[in-house]
Amino acid sequence: MTDLSPGRARVLRIVRAGLGALMCGVGLLHFVSPGPFAEIVPSYLPYPGLLVAVSGVFEIALGAGLFLPRTRKLASLGLVLLYVAVFPANIYMAMHHIQPRGLSLPEWAAWARLPFQAVFIALAIVAGRDPTGFATRSSAGDLPT
Repeated sequence: MTDLSPGRARVLRIVRAGLGALMCGVGLLHFVSPGPFAEIVPSYLPYPGLLVAVSGVFEIALGAGLFLPRTRKLASLGLVLLYVAVFPANIYMAMHHIQPRGLSLPEWAAWARLPFQAVFIALAIVAGRDPTGFATRSSAGDLPT
């Protein structure tokens, strides 16, 4: 294992800051404008307003946790679990063609959005990594021993 190059360390800091800020911002939106979030809570789940508030709290807390070295790994894991937990809402949105307020998107757009949940999961995993915990490839292409 080796430290990241300065360029890669900078990318890691940008990923952390970007994802942390995004999650804090989206989490705040759960309280400022909860309606659109409540609309995509699957109908089989009770108390959509409460679920929106709870997920908003977690998004803010976990996003903020990415900024703190002591909580970064736990926040990373929490975000992965959160992205998995809210995925049914994304599917529900696509299945029922629920439009984001103020937008009129084609039906395929909601379906095309679904694979991006995997991108957010990957970003959360990367954001939680310790910069000294990355392996680099040797010139022969093998992992160092």
